[in-house]
Amino acid sequence: MEVKAWSRVLCSILFLVAGFRLSEQARPLSVSKPDPDDAAATARWLVSQNSWGVLNTISGDLGGAPFGNVASFSDGLPNEGRGIPYFYLTTLDPTAKNALKDERASFTASEYPIGTCGKKDPMNPSCAKITLTGKLKPVDPKSEEAEYAKTALFSKHPEMKDWPKGHNFQLYKLDIKDIFLIDWFGGPKPLTLEQYLHAKMNKFNFIR
Repeated sequence: MEVKAWSRVLCSILFLVAGFRLSEQARPLSVSKPDPDDAAATARWLVSQNSWGVLNTISGDLGGAPFGNVASFSDGLPNEGRGIPYFYLTTLDPTAKNALKDERASFTASEYPIGTCGKKDPMNPSCAKITLTGKLKPVDPKSEEAEYAKTALFSKHPEMKDWPKGHNFQLYKLDIKDIFLIDWFGGPKPLTLEQYLHAKMNKFNFIR
């Protein structure tokens, strides 16, 4: 009996540790997903819950072809996101170098990494995805926004604080001009920037 009891205790400990590690990696253990009919809430939920996506810029080295790159990002602290993606980039990487020459950019994030799509294919329309199009701009390092962006990024990506100083990492943000959202069948949901930025945040829970 003692062996069985200890086995149950050990299993419980392993379960708790695994859950803790998932939450520490910003992978939610449970998420309240907005109703697909609420496009604004779904869009903000996708941006808040994700920690990375694909950032696309215009490459001069490739003759103006689009260049996509995996990029970590944050729109704010848990429960306090503003919907604006912030990035920590270096011109040693093509993305920041491209943006300094041509600010046009887009950023895509999917529901799939959040873990709420189940066994659906990432291209299934009910597995939501969002593309934000606009201009990728450096954040003024002396501004209050820079402090907000740094706190937002470092709280979600603690490793960034130790990235090499000599690589001259800088804060960037995507100044959003257009929103493309698929969260159900029937094509993209019409969604204005005003609706996106002023979504009713109490309709779902942010879980880091």
